[in-house]
Amino acid sequence: MKNTLISVDELAALSPGDVLIADCRHDLSDADKGERDYREGHIPGAVFASLDRDLSDLSRVPLGLGRHPLPLEENFSALLGRWGWRPGLQVVCYDAGNGALAASRLWWLLRLTGAREVAVLDGGYAAWTAAGKPVSQETPRREATQVALHYDANQVLLDHAVVGGLKTDLLLDARATPRYRGEVEPLDRVPGHVPGAANRPFTDNMQADGRFKPADVLRQEFLAVIGNRQPDHVVHMCGSGVTACHNQLAMEYAGLAGSRLYAPSWSGWISDPSRPVETSAG
Repeated sequence: MKNTLISVDELAALSPGDVLIADCRHDLSDADKGERDYREGHIPGAVFASLDRDLSDLSRVPLGLGRHPLPLEENFSALLGRWGWRPGLQVVCYDAGNGALAASRLWWLLRLTGAREVAVLDGGYAAWTAAGKPVSQETPRREATQVALHYDANQVLLDHAVVGGLKTDLLLDARATPRYRGEVEPLDRVPGHVPGAANRPFTDNMQADGRFKPADVLRQEFLAVIGNRQPDHVVHMCGSGVTACHNQLAMEYAGLAGSRLYAPSWSGWISDPSRPVETSAG
């Protein structure tokens, strides 16, 4: 059972009946590109997971829940049922490369329901094709199951007031440092960061080849940021609650389990203009 990362060779060795593979490719500048890429070629047996339609509920954006609000429990359960998911089934999520858009989001959503047999493909589709593994254009037919899951409220923060009042917990922002500092803002209407938040760009989790750094390296790097705090006193955020999952995945892989996610993240925080904003390095 893999519960953080899985290699290309490890995935290739699994029997098709023992794994549910989900293609999570997404392009922020072209919402339909991920599905087009899936149709052109994907890992054999993979279903397609849309960040906007399946892993988020965009109808809830006006509620101040960020650009990618969590899907309702019943809708996520129905999605898993259509895919034929069942408890104990190994799930492998992948996207185009580093896992940030949006394989780590699906990994986190499944863990939010209590599932543990879920891993992200290290290096993603790029690593799969670079290894010369087969691809397919066939949409798999999977036998549907009945699924009724619930989110663990202890793993996620939705209340902006609670986030604004954090004292001993560290809020860790996964966005690129220029966005965190407020020097640029390509996606949201206000630049900057939540007062008191620290910065750990998710890209710092990666090696040059698009795979995650070794677990011991990640552990030392995260400990340098979080200090003597226990992992359950770390709360991840980003722009909309997607790439923040990448930092949580990296911590889990490094043996630092138990951190949480501020799901609305920056786009949710700035939905109320009265909330304070910092634009310095913090």
